[in-house]
Amino acid sequence: MKYNINYKLYLVTDRNILIEKSLETAVAEAIEGGVKIVQLREKDISSLEFYKTALKLKEITTQYNIPLIINDRLDIALAVDAEGVHLGQRDLPCSIAREIIGENKIIGVSAATVEEAKKAEVDGADYIGVGALFPTNTKQNTRAVSIERLTEIKKSVSIPVVAIGGINESNVYLLKSTNIDGIAVVSAILGKKDIQSAAMNLLCKI
Repeated sequence: MKYNINYKLYLVTDRNILIEKSLETAVAEAIEGGVKIVQLREKDISSLEFYKTALKLKEITTQYNIPLIINDRLDIALAVDAEGVHLGQRDLPCSIAREIIGENKIIGVSAATVEEAKKAEVDGADYIGVGALFPTNTKQNTRAVSIERLTEIKKSVSIPVVAIGGINESNVYLLKSTNIDGIAVVSAILGKKDIQSAAMNLLCKI
């Protein structure tokens, strides 16, 4: 499932912003609304709970034929046979992760500069996550990236580029000229009461 991945609407999870719904229900509704790929991001739970959550989401994403990406945790990705892993600049190097995970899995790498993006591509990344484009409350210690730099990064690599960070239905149009391959969102979908409609509205505006 590695090839021909659709990054257009990329959901990153955050259970802390859900409104009266389980993570599993929210993710299913988001996929029904048009989300094309899902990243499970968990920072404050045990490894066991992370694993159990990943197993539940893998069932859902498999049912909808959607790739599941695990944030940071290569061990969890392998344990649940997720389609891939997403790595930050402080995580396991992409080149090492590629050796471990093999050629048939997806590896995404966060980048905020042209140099980081180019290195990620050389090291075997399948896509680049670039941000934060706008102010966001769902992730701490982010690095601000201008739309101009996002455009430069997109031009500098041949692999897909996904923008992340505070993107919502009110500002997504600002990214239209960047020629990116998709947007990654958290609260713009999961923070809404009607998750399916929120996803559909975003997809229409991309």
